[in-house]
Amino acid sequence: MDIRLSPSLLAWLRCFDAAARHGSFTRAAAELCITQGAVSQQVKQLEQWLGRPVFLRTPRTLVPTPEGKWLSVVLRESFEAIEGTLAQMRLAGEAPPATLSCSPSFAMQWLTPRMGDFFRQYPDLGLRVFGEFHRLDRTRMVRDGIEAAVRFDLGGYDDLRATAFLDEWLMPVASPAFLAAQPALDSPRQLQPEWLLHDSSPWEGAGAFEEWQHWAAQNGMDSLAWAQGQQFNLSQLALGAALAGQGVAMGRAALVLDDVAAGRLVPLFGSVRSRASYSFVTTPQPSPAMLRVQEWLADEARRFMALRQTVLPNPP
Repeated sequence: MDIRLSPSLLAWLRCFDAAARHGSFTRAAAELCITQGAVSQQVKQLEQWLGRPVFLRTPRTLVPTPEGKWLSVVLRESFEAIEGTLAQMRLAGEAPPATLSCSPSFAMQWLTPRMGDFFRQYPDLGLRVFGEFHRLDRTRMVRDGIEAAVRFDLGGYDDLRATAFLDEWLMPVASPAFLAAQPALDSPRQLQPEWLLHDSSPWEGAGAFEEWQHWAAQNGMDSLAWAQGQQFNLSQLALGAALAGQGVAMGRAALVLDDVAAGRLVPLFGSVRSRASYSFVTTPQPSPAMLRVQEWLADEARRFMALRQTVLPNPP
C-alpha cells in the first residue's frame, strides 16, 4: 500500500503525539496553541483514516490502545531523530548565540549578577537569557527554539534532560524598618495574616500560598488566613514589598542572600528546605555550548551554597 505523509496526515499525527504524551486533549491543545476541540477532531480523523481507535477515552484521561501505544512509540522515535538531525545541521554553520530560558526572579537576582564572570570565562560564547516560567516539554522547546532552561519547580520532566543543580531554603524575611515598627514580633505565632507577602505562582501548578504553607507546616504551625496577605506573581515583587517595609515575605535563599548580607532584609524564625529546586533543563542531546553553560552553573551553585552556609540560618 502506497501511503504518503500528506500535510493532513502529518497534522493528525502531530496532534496524536501530543495527546498521547499528555494523556489529555486539553493539555495537548495548550502545547500546540490550538483548541481542545481541534485536537480531538484531528485525532478522530486519524482514527477514521486508520479504521481503528488509537485511544480509549475515559472521564479522567486518555489511554492508548495497543495499536495507539505502538504508533506513539514509533512517532516519538521518529520525531527525536528529526530533532537531533536539525540540531546537528544548525551547529554545522556559524553558531548563533545560545539562548537560555530562566525563571524571572532567579534570572534577575541570582543569574544576571554572575554573568560578567561567565563572559570572562567564555569570551567566545554568546549567551542570551530571557525570563519566563511556563513548564516545558520537548515539543515546546523545539518549536520555540529554546536550547536550555533553568526552572524552579518539582522536576518530573519525562521527555527532557533535567539536572537539579541548586536546592532552595525558605525563610521569612522583613526589613529592619518593619521590625522596628513591630518590636513584639519574636515568635512565628505572632505573625499576622495581613502582614504576609505571597508569591502566588512559585512554579506552574503550585498553590497560591504554597511556600508559606510549607514553611508553617514544617514549623508545626496552624493554618493562617493566608488570603489576607498581599499576592504577587513573582517572588521578586514580594521581596520588593518586604524591602519597602510593607510586610513579611517568604524569602528564597538564592534571592535574599545579598540583601540579608547587606542588612536590607532580616531572616526570621529559621529556614526550611523548599520542596522545589533549580534544574537545568535541555533536550537529551544539548549542544556543546549549553554543556559549558551547565558546567558553569554547577560551579557557581557550589560556590553559592558554601557562602549560604555562612550567612543564612541553616534548615534543621
